[in-house]
Amino acid sequence: MTAIVNLFRSSVVFWVAWIIIPLLMEIIPTIFNFFILLKRKIVQRKEKELVYLPEITLIIPVYNSAETLYECIRSVHDSDYDNKMIYIMLVNNMSTDNSFEVFCQCQKDFPDLTINWMNSKQGKSKALNLALFNSSGKYIMHIDSDGILHPAALRNIVKKFENHSDVYCVTGTIMTNPERIDSAKGVFRRLFLKMEFFEYCQAFLAGRNFQSEFNSIFTMSGAFSAFRKSSILKTQLYNTDTICEDTHVTFQIRDNLKEKVVLCDSAVFFVDPIESLNKLYVQRQRWQRGEMEVVHMFMRKDLNPAKGFFSSFVIRLIMFDHTFAFPRMIWYFALICLAFINYPMKLVVQSVFIIYFLYVLSSLLLYFSITLFLSKFKDLRRYYARKWYMIFFLPLFNFMVFWFRFAGIINAIKGEQAWRTRNLNEEWQSFKEKVGEDFLWLRTGIEKLRNEVNEKN
Repeated sequence: MTAIVNLFRSSVVFWVAWIIIPLLMEIIPTIFNFFILLKRKIVQRKEKELVYLPEITLIIPVYNSAETLYECIRSVHDSDYDNKMIYIMLVNNMSTDNSFEVFCQCQKDFPDLTINWMNSKQGKSKALNLALFNSSGKYIMHIDSDGILHPAALRNIVKKFENHSDVYCVTGTIMTNPERIDSAKGVFRRLFLKMEFFEYCQAFLAGRNFQSEFNSIFTMSGAFSAFRKSSILKTQLYNTDTICEDTHVTFQIRDNLKEKVVLCDSAVFFVDPIESLNKLYVQRQRWQRGEMEVVHMFMRKDLNPAKGFFSSFVIRLIMFDHTFAFPRMIWYFALICLAFINYPMKLVVQSVFIIYFLYVLSSLLLYFSITLFLSKFKDLRRYYARKWYMIFFLPLFNFMVFWFRFAGIINAIKGEQAWRTRNLNEEWQSFKEKVGEDFLWLRTGIEKLRNEVNEKN
C-alpha cells in the first residue's frame, strides 16, 4: 500500500511540476483571451459610415526604398479614400539609392495625389519628428515604405476615430503579404512563411484585440499607426534614444496623457515576409531589447506600493515576459535532464505530447476567434481558413521565437543596445570561438601540469 501511495505521489508531483509552467503562462491566458475576444466580437457595435472625409497626412519614411516605394504609393492611390484629402510626406532618411527618382515618377503617374519630399537627418525617429512638425489635417498616419495598404485601410482607421471620440491613437493590423508567401520557392520556405503569417494574425487580431479591451496595448505598429494631430503634438514626439520609438510614443499617449490607444482590426497593412531565419533572429532580438528599454524608462513611476505592486500592466508584463522567461528556460532544459536521472522515457514522451496538444488546442481557439475578425475580408478569411493545418506547426514556431527573444533579453542585460545586432550565423561563430578559447585554456593548463610532473620525475 505504501508503495502505491509513493508511486501516486511521485506521479502527481511529476505531472504538476511538468505542466504548471505552460498552463500558467500559456494555456490558461489563451483560454481567457479567447472568451474575451468572443465577447468583444459579439458586442461590437456597428460603426457609422463617414459623412465626410477629413484631411489626413500620411508620413512615409524613406531609406533606400527604391524597390518598394512605388507599390506603396500606388496602394495609397488605389485606396477608397479621396485622394484629394490625402497629403503624403516622403521623408528621406539619407538614402543612397534612386528613391528620389521613384518619387518623381510617382508624381507623374499619380497626379491626383499631393506628394512632397523632404530630407532628414539619419534615424527613423528624426525623420518622423520632422514630418510631424510639417503635417496638416485632422489625423496623422505613418506607414513604412516597404508595405502596401489594403484598399479600405485608410477609410476604416478614420472611421474608428470618428465613431469613438475617446480614441486618440490607433494601430493598424499588420499581416505578411499572402501573394509573396505563395510565390516563395521551396516547400519548407513556404511553410516557414505561413507560420509567420499565422503568428502575425495571432499577434494583432488576437493579442492586440485583447489588449484593446483593457487599453493596455503595449506598442503601436511602427509599420502602420495613426493619431489625432491634437494628441500627438502634446507628446515629446518620437524618442531618438531608443530602437523602439513606436513603443515609446505609445507609452507617452497612454500613460502620460492618459488617452486611449486601440487596434483597428479592419485597417490592414501588408508587409513582406521575413527573408530568412537570420533576419527573423535579428528582428525579434531588436524588438525584445527595444521593449526592455522603453519599459525601464516608464517603469519607475509605476512602482506605487499604495496601488499594489502588480497594479500596472507594465509591471505585470515585465514579470511575465522577462522575469518568468528564466524559469521557462529552466523548464525547457529539464526535459533533457530527465533522460539522465532514470525517469522512464515513456513518461517523458507522454508529457511532451500532452503539452504539445495543449499548445495546439490554444492555437485552435485563437484560430476560431481570428476567423471571426476576418469576416470583413472574404479573400483573407478564405486564405487563412484554408491554412488550418498550420495550428500544428505554430507551437514549434513560437518555441523557436521564444529562444530568439530570450537571446534579446540576455544581450540587453549585457548592455548591447544597438540597431545592428548579430545574426544566427554570427552568434554561432562567436560561440565556437568562445568554446575554442575555453578549450585552449584547458589544454594549456593540462600541458603545463604535465610538464611540471615530468620535470619533477
